[in-house]
Amino acid sequence: MYNANNSASSSSNSNRVNVPEARAALDNMKFEIANELGINLKQGYNGDLPSRQAGYIGGYMVKRMIEQQERQMSGK
Repeated sequence: MYNANNSASSSSNSNRVNVPEARAALDNMKFEIANELGINLKQGYNGDLPSRQAGYIGGYMVKRMIEQQERQMSGK
């Protein structure tokens, strides 16, 4: 059995923000990307959003964060 500190723990921790100060920036990024993709995302609960659309938003968020980190690491 895995405990809560193990990286293989249950998915209940999947929405946790590791740096709480970044929550607002992540939320802004999420809404910006959803808008760019033409996905109607509303404040609060979005449980009616199809998995495919939620996946697109999350995937593009990760892609953009990787690009930003690569730029920072390259000094640009």
